[in-house]
Amino acid sequence: MIDLGLSKLAIIGVVALVVIGPEKLPKVARMAGTLYGRAQRYLHEVKSEVSREIELEELRNLHKEVKETAESVKNDVENSLTKNMQDVEDAWRGGDDGSHDAYAHAQAPASTEHLARKAKEFRRKRLLRTSSVPAWYKQRNGTRMHVTSGAARVARHRPGGKTPASFY
Repeated sequence: MIDLGLSKLAIIGVVALVVIGPEKLPKVARMAGTLYGRAQRYLHEVKSEVSREIELEELRNLHKEVKETAESVKNDVENSLTKNMQDVEDAWRGGDDGSHDAYAHAQAPASTEHLARKAKEFRRKRLLRTSSVPAWYKQRNGTRMHVTSGAARVARHRPGGKTPASFY
């Protein structure tokens, strides 16, 4: 680009003053300034439009890559889903290779007698947990009626006479 210093601009101004004349110089300078401003705006618009087109092209490429990746993931999921569904259907039908027989026997339904016995046992255990035992039964069988501390039990079974405890 042209390197214009202050001395070169002064020389151009003096030549323009001599060639154009002092009466027309302000009009010519204004016209040159407006043309220079228009040229700058035009160049700025062209640069911004080119950069927008470049960004738009990058977005299109990114959209294309994402779409291809999504399609491949979708295909992989569909393939694995159909494979798993086929395995489940083979297991449900009994399978030809016999590899799923152990699973089928392990999940055999429980008999009604077994379920009735479990229900009765559950009810019995729940009744024992939630019901209270009568006090007369506890006294007859020697079950503790009240909770006592270890020190109180030792004092009750200590040999010797009971001495009255003094406060002081």
